[in-house]
Amino acid sequence: MDLKIAIVDDSSADREYIRTLAESWGSERKLGVSTAAFPSAESFLFAWDGDKSWDVLLLDIEMGSTDGVTLARSIRRESKTVQLVFTTGYSEYILDGYEVAALHYLLKPVSPEKLFPVLDRAVDAIAKNDRFLTLETAEATERIALGDLLWLEVRANYVTLHTQKGDITVKRTLSELEGMLDERFFRTGRSYIVNLNAVRRVTKSEVLLSSGESVPLSRGVYEPLNRAIINMK
Repeated sequence: MDLKIAIVDDSSADREYIRTLAESWGSERKLGVSTAAFPSAESFLFAWDGDKSWDVLLLDIEMGSTDGVTLARSIRRESKTVQLVFTTGYSEYILDGYEVAALHYLLKPVSPEKLFPVLDRAVDAIAKNDRFLTLETAEATERIALGDLLWLEVRANYVTLHTQKGDITVKRTLSELEGMLDERFFRTGRSYIVNLNAVRRVTKSEVLLSSGESVPLSRGVYEPLNRAIINMK
């Protein structure tokens, strides 16, 4: 597997150190890793406009006029699959990472012991985005990337799969489809399954998704759902 990793940090020392660590990780894992370092969010966005093939972004949070969280929001509007990892000196930023579906946040100083397992998880997440469901609809055979699938809901004898590219309805049971999914997906009640990576906020009665839609949450599911989200992070 070949990976493109960007490091965005306004500290030249941190930027080059993390870049060295990322390259060392790639060499140790025998992966083809190419890295690039950027001194600001603006410089990365300029590069992003011409090349959106980045796999992993290691983003400092406390930067100049545009911080890492603002940059992550911009990236998320265009890509749901790039793996975002925040680096920060302050633990209170974890909620911001949750909002943009960050893979992880690392407290500085970053070390190989901290960074390498997170990059391992990024590889696993990227591999999962290559997994598909192949389903028959009334009109055609649809191939749906699991990474694009936001949530599923039962409607009469049909299940509608809500994806980043639109809705697809099939005549299958929710339990059948649940068996075709992986650990990213969680059943929030008799009629709904959500992609944990698409969850933005959880209340006692509903799940708010990154798409802005909400899914009802059955009684007794609030705590198990939160545990599942924490384990995914």
